[in-house]
Amino acid sequence: MPAHSHSGTHVDPSAPLVLDTRELGRRPGSMRTVERTVDAPERIGLELIAVPQGDPLELDLRLESVMEGVLVSGTVTASAVGECSRCLETFTRPVQITLTELYYYPAKTPQQAEEDDEARMVEDELIDLAPAVTEAIVLDLPLQPLCSEDCPGLCAQCGVQLAIAEPGHGHETIDPRWAALSAKLDQAGVPEPSAKHSTDDGAPTDLEEK
Repeated sequence: MPAHSHSGTHVDPSAPLVLDTRELGRRPGSMRTVERTVDAPERIGLELIAVPQGDPLELDLRLESVMEGVLVSGTVTASAVGECSRCLETFTRPVQITLTELYYYPAKTPQQAEEDDEARMVEDELIDLAPAVTEAIVLDLPLQPLCSEDCPGLCAQCGVQLAIAEPGHGHETIDPRWAALSAKLDQAGVPEPSAKHSTDDGAPTDLEEK
């Protein structure tokens, strides 16, 4: 059996990221451009951020015939939807990747087939951009996406988004040593003591020392 792993694959000519190279021909140096908008065939990205399935992918590509196959170069533009890793809000982020991929013509000998096992191939005059586009988008997206570089995140006490909280948002913290006493006084309806109080002459003194 041939060693070539691509022999059993079939490229769907109707798939959005499949290009037909028959008009290009195989004469080295011939070129054609591809400018079109297609739907993302699947969700492309990472756990917290991705280009949703069905969202537009704008292709601006050049196909060039070379001795070994078809050289594809250009850009793919899209918009990714993510969840901010600090404030958990949903946001969108533009994505533009640059492609430079050589799609090889089918190998002529078993040795060439073995060498081209991991290469991207021209199959039945078709090239499938999906694996290359998916890989490039995944590498372009951040593992910990942020809605903005200076996102302040969430309040550790109440969970409100600090970006929309009132200026000076904060929470009064009670010294753990006073927590039990404060709870008892709350139940009795007595105002909470402060750590210090003033004497008759206005000089502060520690409550513990009084």
